[in-house]
Amino acid sequence: MASFKPTKVQFLPKLGEKVTEETLYWKNYKSPVQIKEFGAITKIDFSPLPPHNYAVTASTRIHIYGPHSQEPIRSFTRFRDTAYGGSFRGDGKLLVAGSEEGLIRLFDISGRVALRQFAGHSKAVHVTSFLSDGFRVVSGSDDLSCRVWDVPSAVELSSLTEHTDYVRALAPSKLNPDLFVTGSYDHTVKVFDMRSGSSVMTMQHGHPVECVLLYPSEALLVSTGGRYVKVWDLLKGGQELVSLKNHHKTVTCACLSSVGNKLLTGSLDRHIKVYNSSYKVVHNFDCDASILSMAIAPDDEALAVGMTNGVLSVRHRRHQKDKETLTSRRRRGPSYQVFVKGKNFVPRQDDFLVSKPVKQYLRKYDKQLKSFEVSKALDTALQTWTRTSKPDVTVAVIIELNRRGTLKNALAGRNEESLTKILNFLLKHIFDPRFSRPLLMVGDIVLDLYQQVFHESPVVERLLQRLMEVLGREAELQQELLQVLGILDTLFASLTPRKEVMAHAAPPVAQESQLQAA
Repeated sequence: MASFKPTKVQFLPKLGEKVTEETLYWKNYKSPVQIKEFGAITKIDFSPLPPHNYAVTASTRIHIYGPHSQEPIRSFTRFRDTAYGGSFRGDGKLLVAGSEEGLIRLFDISGRVALRQFAGHSKAVHVTSFLSDGFRVVSGSDDLSCRVWDVPSAVELSSLTEHTDYVRALAPSKLNPDLFVTGSYDHTVKVFDMRSGSSVMTMQHGHPVECVLLYPSEALLVSTGGRYVKVWDLLKGGQELVSLKNHHKTVTCACLSSVGNKLLTGSLDRHIKVYNSSYKVVHNFDCDASILSMAIAPDDEALAVGMTNGVLSVRHRRHQKDKETLTSRRRRGPSYQVFVKGKNFVPRQDDFLVSKPVKQYLRKYDKQLKSFEVSKALDTALQTWTRTSKPDVTVAVIIELNRRGTLKNALAGRNEESLTKILNFLLKHIFDPRFSRPLLMVGDIVLDLYQQVFHESPVVERLLQRLMEVLGREAELQQELLQVLGILDTLFASLTPRKEVMAHAAPPVAQESQLQAA
């Protein structure tokens, strides 16, 4: 996080946030069901109406799955090359998809043959979608253009060529049938208005844009690309609201839950992160391979994830009845006598005793370091008992984070409580000769990251002033000690020659006394 800029949202969380309840809500999903597809899964889209079937686009086909089916209930295979961007219409009866050959096909869910075929793009069409009126289709292609098509007549209505690189992200407005948002590899996000025939707003994401997403109110826009997830305020002309950098690799997809509009992002680092309303991570899902696509059902009952290895991972929510059934089926554990059996056994004289090696278990912070959870590892090392009874453990974790080059990542994005712990630890141990060097480095990084927002918290500002005062006194003391060392060096240097002269003068005196005696 070399370019991390703390914001008010990230620095001080909202009062009364129930992070624990949000985490428990997302932990309520069952273990994933794995379904093998024919190739990398590039798009997943849930039908807006129940039953919430979902379309999976992979290789040269699109499969339609039921909410709980593990086999496709319908397949569309009329593609000569790779298919992309299968999306449902608002009523769930029609499906549109692009392809590598530049054609766009329109399917009826109850049929197999394409109802319409739109030809006009000269290169692959990666994103397609229906506008909210249901009678027009918008597409984005590698030929740098976005085109709007009329469904009844299969005629091209408009061609927009404002992007200068591949168009790989698309999000139509649900409130206005003439608005849609596109993202391109030219690092820009554009909002197009069909009435004006051009873009009305442009945002600079800074990286190739992989996905764009509109909140239901359409006041906020989310764009993903590179390691960044950015949220834009459209009511303020596309002003950047927050920039998140919680993934280690490119963020490829994003979606919103129906309960609370929580933001979910998937990345090539094999992680799905769930953000709360303050854009702090409240839960994390791990996957077996890099994530290319993701979608959540409109009722949050299922979370489907598509990966590069062609595996579709589907998680279903666990209900209260499922929990009761699981609890009733749980086998009774062993009794107390089983655990204490053999505790007081004493070997006989002729017995040969084989000692079993004691297994060494990793500490919690070691496990988190092993999983590259650097912020959590530092939080664990800063817990009350560890930082007061074993400060050397806390400093050892800091040194390890610095060795990995992730110390700045671990210190960034802190709230008032965690930052107070760090400053108190610095005040107590920064003058310990064993810890001075790494803790001074920590102090420099904290000042660099949070100097713009210290005034927002009186507690943190007061601790910072105390730290600056004690550092000033220590600097004065060190200067006085250096002066004393200089005086001592001068005294020692002036005393050394006298001893040498006396040592060399002794032998002639002894020789003269011997001559007088003779």
